[in-house]
Amino acid sequence: MKISTVMWPTRSWPEAGDLWRRAEELGFDTAWVYDHVAWRGTTPWYDAYTTLAAAAAVTSRIRLGTLVTSPNFRHPVPTAHAAKTIDHISGGRLRLGMGAGGTARTSDAGLLGGPDWTARERADRFAEWVELLDRLLTGPETTYEGTYYSAQEVVTGPGCVQRPRVPFVIAATGPRGLRLAARLGAGWVTTGGRDGTDPLEAVRAQLDGLRAACDAEGRDFAEIRPVFLTGFTGEPWLESAGAFEDLAGRYAELGFDEIAVHWPRPGTDWAADMKVFEAVAAS
Repeated sequence: MKISTVMWPTRSWPEAGDLWRRAEELGFDTAWVYDHVAWRGTTPWYDAYTTLAAAAAVTSRIRLGTLVTSPNFRHPVPTAHAAKTIDHISGGRLRLGMGAGGTARTSDAGLLGGPDWTARERADRFAEWVELLDRLLTGPETTYEGTYYSAQEVVTGPGCVQRPRVPFVIAATGPRGLRLAARLGAGWVTTGGRDGTDPLEAVRAQLDGLRAACDAEGRDFAEIRPVFLTGFTGEPWLESAGAFEDLAGRYAELGFDEIAVHWPRPGTDWAADMKVFEAVAAS
């Protein structure tokens, strides 16, 4: 089981740099960062891609990534350009998490103006966004005219350090999103169910959906790395090292091979004992 962490882009440099180096020292597989303009009204809140570039420059082993980037305020062309650059700065350590995006204006929905997107349009935009990003990062030149996004003679050579491109980790729970993950994802991420259902049963059903999507796409399910993002189901992941070990074992039995825990934030819902957090990192 790989253990990763989610960093909070709430501290300015160089203090933030010390935390990213500490994440590497603790032995986490990947240090993820949320990609929003803000998060539930939290301020300050710094840019994810700029933060990842800086973190790439002060670390050497830990993998880095967004969890997740969405079409809410990012166009595929500059997103691909930034991702390729960070992949080079990091020496090929970037993982690009992506999702359809939320609807809350306290994070990033609607910040660019215009009408609210329906659920159908949000799904359509995300599918087109991911497909264009895939083309841009595999290059070397892309021209594309879609319903929502376009690109004209975009030169992306020499491309990413990782080949054929940086790995996509796609957040999805519905049939259409799972098909997208099966087709283009190196990984898949979920936060579990949030409707009061049993968390393990919720993710079991989602994994069954992902397997069915892989079958439909002719993809070997074993090629996709399932990631569980903790902190949204009420489970006591950081109550103790023993509690973490028990829960991680249950999720491993379902097929997950990566668990992501949030870096503790005192005085918030994400508070946790740092000694427990460090023990989890070492487990």
